[in-house]
Amino acid sequence: MITLYGVYRSRATRPLWLLHETGTPFTHVPVIQAYRLQDPAAPGAQINTASPEFLKVNPQGQIPAMQDGDLILTESLAISLYLARRYGGALGPADDAETAQMEQWALFAATAVEGPALEILQAPSGATGEGIVKIAAEKLRRPLGRLNAHLAGRDWLVGDRFTVADINTAECLRYAQGQAALIAEFPEVERWLKAAQSRPAFRKMWEGRLAEPE
Repeated sequence: MITLYGVYRSRATRPLWLLHETGTPFTHVPVIQAYRLQDPAAPGAQINTASPEFLKVNPQGQIPAMQDGDLILTESLAISLYLARRYGGALGPADDAETAQMEQWALFAATAVEGPALEILQAPSGATGEGIVKIAAEKLRRPLGRLNAHLAGRDWLVGDRFTVADINTAECLRYAQGQAALIAEFPEVERWLKAAQSRPAFRKMWEGRLAEPE
């Protein structure tokens, strides 16, 4: 049985979305980030990333983490890739070439997209924040241009079907969606992202996220 540790308001959205796509049974342990609690060590405090029981799963104290039998994984994109290969059917790779492509898009999302997208999401209000957003948006234009060109004439990233590559990449890009004008510069990306987020499994994941306290 799969056990997934982490709240919806974290990078756990990536494997949670995938698990909702597959309908695979799993146990969800809603471990919250310790920094979100006033006193994570207080008696009766919600299990969190500083709790001794969670540190036995991931000594780094970060979410998400996943246990499947004797296997423990602690990086969200790696968890999603593993779940797609093992339980995902058509969401996972059909051959070695698709495995490589799905790994490529996960690394692309992590190294070229997520960093500047998070800078946009976390930018403060005011002139300082506007400057941060402007710089981060410029960092994103090159990878978004590549993504836009790849999606021209196709619906999804790999194999002419929705896969874990779309989940991982879309979830990294989601952080920048507040800059709608930036996304609109890349119509193929905008179309693809809208289609991905229209899927029932994404909506189920998002409902779970909205149900959690901020």
